[in-house]
Amino acid sequence: MRFQPGDPVTAFTGEAGLVLSPQDLAHARQQLKEGKKPGCFFAAGCCHTPDYIIQIPVLFEDGTYDVMRSMNVRGNPHLPEETRARIQAFLNREG
Repeated sequence: MRFQPGDPVTAFTGEAGLVLSPQDLAHARQQLKEGKKPGCFFAAGCCHTPDYIIQIPVLFEDGTYDVMRSMNVRGNPHLPEETRARIQAFLNREG
């Protein structure tokens, strides 16, 4: 796997995010909105099982998620801890 769940990333549009685990992606699909950001996979029925090489599930700082094409995200090891915590909080909310 090129990306691992929990890895901080930045989309080519500059938005920060965290790579989702399969379990977190399932939770996001039930609780959060799909962002439909530039660079995401958008075909119906696509990406039910992301491979973390070409299909990267990402939760973004605006509280939306997308399965992104790997060429449109880059690792961001310098993501501030406050930003990481704010993104992670979207998964911890109930409802």
